[in-house]
Amino acid sequence: MAQAMQSNRLKGRGRKILVLYRTLEYPLRATIADHLFSFRRWSDADCIYVNVASQPVPHVLARMPFDLIVFHTTLLSSRVRNNRFQRLMSQLEFLSESRAVRIALPQDEHVFTTNLCEFIERLAVDNVLSVAPKITWPAIYDTVDRSKVAIHQVLTGYLEPRTLRRIEQLASTKPKDRAIDVGYRAHGVRHNLGYHGQLKIEIARAFLAAAQGQDLRTDISTQFEDTFLGDSWYQFLLRCRYVLGIEGGASLHDPTGEISRCVQRYVAEHPHALFDEVEAACFPGSDGAFPLVALSPRHLEAVATRTGQLLVSGDYNGILEPGTHYVPIDKDLGNLGELVRNSMDESDRLRMVERAYDDIVVSGRYTYQRFVDLVLRTSLQTQHVTGCPARASTEPWNPLRAAGVRCAGWIGWLFPLVIGVGARALHVLARRGPRSLGRFLRRVEKRVRGK
Repeated sequence: MAQAMQSNRLKGRGRKILVLYRTLEYPLRATIADHLFSFRRWSDADCIYVNVASQPVPHVLARMPFDLIVFHTTLLSSRVRNNRFQRLMSQLEFLSESRAVRIALPQDEHVFTTNLCEFIERLAVDNVLSVAPKITWPAIYDTVDRSKVAIHQVLTGYLEPRTLRRIEQLASTKPKDRAIDVGYRAHGVRHNLGYHGQLKIEIARAFLAAAQGQDLRTDISTQFEDTFLGDSWYQFLLRCRYVLGIEGGASLHDPTGEISRCVQRYVAEHPHALFDEVEAACFPGSDGAFPLVALSPRHLEAVATRTGQLLVSGDYNGILEPGTHYVPIDKDLGNLGELVRNSMDESDRLRMVERAYDDIVVSGRYTYQRFVDLVLRTSLQTQHVTGCPARASTEPWNPLRAAGVRCAGWIGWLFPLVIGVGARALHVLARRGPRSLGRFLRRVEKRVRGK
């Protein structure tokens, strides 16, 4: 892992990355923060983060020599609010003039994909890092010119070494005997996800029914008030021998959001309606033709806590293998009774969780370090294909040139130097006071003298 990190840092060195995100949440949930700030943690690039929810985006950014502009998941998820997203696109459209490589990181690609495609076109996005399976891309990105926009598959989340260390600390304070045989948490019946979305609730009901009369200690809930956050979630996993689970995703494509709006209206009028009734009213015959499934971060978290997994059979991005990394459940849930009787052997569980831990955690293949490396390599490939050397430039930003002023000779470098130092000095004075300003000016003097 150390060698991979060194290689990644060398690729990021001297580059400038602009990350645009949108959130009003504070503090951020750990999974979102790990994803968002991975660029700052795992590259030596100069990263600038702009939260479009709390500040306007200055147009001068279009003229700054960024090598890469990242449109983060949190920004693209606002496409579910159509009017707000249209305003946001108008505010950001000037970035299409930037010479930087532009990368989009969408998730939840089953819904409002028309807005997503419009964003990709208007912002002149070069690369899309999709969490959806390749088989679904023609439906999701039907209006995207694939000769101009490259699409690559990534995971919905990765392992963060700081989180792994935190889990190890929590595990060291817990008794080795796990008090819960099977645990599970899920909430929120979302009919607009199709039948796949119902499975996360149905699996809980079916397992509890199969476990009746058996000598099992279960902690299974689909109620919102039983949700675990932060360290409480890891502590829950560390108390469980097994957890239930399915792939994240949806089996229903809702490109314009019309299905979601219909479901919302119908459920408001018929709060006790079952899935079949909602399906007949809002999307008859449409479910099942859109297999958008993916590995969920909670699967990686279960591996990291050495918790066994009872999972509905699936692809799991080719990472989790049935019988090797998890105990498979038939998609019709028909073998749950057999699993209750035969899958509780502790020696088998220990062998399985250790194999999963070695293949997924120890291997280092599924870390945010690798994710950032993929993003940087993708941007480098785009630079090579486009043949745009300005995108890979490490030349310091010239504020006069950015403002459209052309200077020759010594004026060309002296003016930017004076303006840059002066602006920085004012910033230090305003933020840190006269003493810090004095220290800053002494450092500038030493650099001028070559010390």
